[in-house]
Amino acid sequence: MVFSTSNIVQEYRPLSQHGESYNAALLAKVNREIQENNIVRPKGYKVSWHSNPEIEKHHFGHAHPMKPWRLTLAKGLIMSYGMHTAMDTYVSRLATREELEDFHSEDYLDYLKTAMVAMPDDETPKDYNLGGSDCPIFEGLFNYCSMYAGASIDAARKLCNNESDIAINWSGGLHHAKKAEASGFCYVNDIVLAILQLLRKHPRVLYIDIDVHHGDGVEEAFWSTDRVMTLSMHKYDGLNFFPGTGDLDRTGPDSEGNPGAHHAINVPLSDGINDEQYVWLFKTIVGRCVDKFQPTAIVLQCGADSLAGDRLGRFNVQVQGHGTCVAYCKSLNIPLLLVGGGGYTPRNVARAWAHETSIAIGCDADLDPLIPEHTPYREHFRHNTLFPTLEQILGEPRVNRNTKKKLDEIVSTITEQLRFVNAAPSVQSQVIPPDLTGLKDEVEDMLREEREQEEEARRPKEQGLGVPMEY
Repeated sequence: MVFSTSNIVQEYRPLSQHGESYNAALLAKVNREIQENNIVRPKGYKVSWHSNPEIEKHHFGHAHPMKPWRLTLAKGLIMSYGMHTAMDTYVSRLATREELEDFHSEDYLDYLKTAMVAMPDDETPKDYNLGGSDCPIFEGLFNYCSMYAGASIDAARKLCNNESDIAINWSGGLHHAKKAEASGFCYVNDIVLAILQLLRKHPRVLYIDIDVHHGDGVEEAFWSTDRVMTLSMHKYDGLNFFPGTGDLDRTGPDSEGNPGAHHAINVPLSDGINDEQYVWLFKTIVGRCVDKFQPTAIVLQCGADSLAGDRLGRFNVQVQGHGTCVAYCKSLNIPLLLVGGGGYTPRNVARAWAHETSIAIGCDADLDPLIPEHTPYREHFRHNTLFPTLEQILGEPRVNRNTKKKLDEIVSTITEQLRFVNAAPSVQSQVIPPDLTGLKDEVEDMLREEREQEEEARRPKEQGLGVPMEY
């Protein structure tokens, strides 16, 4: 037998099949990052991280911009720094059918669950907009939707039950999905489902969207209520940029008698906006909305396609500017739900969400921007820093078509719009369904004690990893 000497075919090695010595060495490297970056549980508030590795395995198709693998890249970066030790981490479960029906129609969910996998086809009209190149039908679609929706629902319940002050689900943020229609890579609107949970306890919820696309699905869902104010900052170019909605004059129902009148805030932007402009707009408009609406909970959709270098976006916003929006919302000391969203250049997505996780747990000021050497798929980041320059990302920044006059007019118009917003009425809290991931406190305590008796679970705690010291 003649063996090939070609190096094209590499030896097959199953993923995650490393030996104990490798895992021990990796753990030591992560522990060193935790100590050097001063990563500890924040004092005075709790952060929870909700994810499910099964979500990462789904695939929209080779040429499709949406890559669930970006969650693998983000998770790897977050955990390589050791940030997970400063949060309560939960493996999310699938949303139940009843939970999905809180917003979506029965017929749509039936079709979503039973639709046959097929090649995308844009030539013929599709039921519920499923099966085209934007929203293909792929293997495991219903489970995929149920998992990311379940994570957002669980995160919202942690806020409602005061078990978290900041809850994170980077797999969520699918803001285009409608009640009975898929849209813009989104099939189930986890944001709407999470806000419905929050409304069981919170009289007013402010939804903020910094995706490059207009958050039309969430805006439409709460179009006629004064208990949710939607604020979307996005690129707007009429019919030339998806979804074609979100102009400055879209402020809610036309009828002044409708409770939702004036409760939709839209910030239409043009290509090339930079960090300085973006952060100024965000702080100015969000500050005025908070002052007027006085929300008791905030949901922030952190779509990373508003970053420079995105496959679909055309802004000059950098990781630092994007993260400043998260930091500002955190500074308001209002229960905060962070969800993902768009983002079609995976390395950009991972950088942004890792940085924003560090902001949530309060270690961003001490975090070494040099990506740890042991980070999985480190070569995919191209540059070894969390904060590459615009020149590194784009070569040359995109032309900025946002003039100061235009931005001032946007702020002036929205300020005038807010004059017509009445204080939302107080409402009686409703029964919050049990958190299906949590069980009762006493059961959680018992399970926690059992885990801590195991050697591998006890070691990190004994080392004080992720725990602030007394001295």
